Amino acid sequence: MHDYTDPAIRITLLPRDTNSRGTIFGGVILSYIDTAGAIEAHRHTRMERFVTVAMKEVVFHKPVLVGDLVSFYAETIKVGSSSITVRVIVETERLGRSERVRVTEAEVTYVAVDENGKKTKIIVATD
Repeated sequence: MHDYTDPAIRITLLPRDTNSRGTIFGGVILSYIDTAGAIEAHRHTRMERFVTVAMKEVVFHKPVLVGDLVSFYAETIKVGSSSITVRVIVETERLGRSERVRVTEAEVTYVAVDENGKKTKIIVATD
């Protein structure tokens, strides 16, 4: 298993992000998953533009609570000729506790596009 120590995003979610049950709205989490995955795609390839084409295997294990410190960890799992698939793991640190809880995970696929929005080949940067 990957050691998740460097999150793509870390944020504390607020009451404005809650649903009618008082937990964080799933759509808010999905938005951050999409952003975290895109950050990883950019880091991995150093390419400028990606569009989201699929979000699959989204699993909500546990609710996110107001005040939780939420970390979105991302790792590249596949690079194709014009697409990249990223796994995003979402963990929380519950307010007042030091435990980390895996709350959500997803796979997101992005396609590289040029400045005109046309699909383009991924060239993975090597340093």
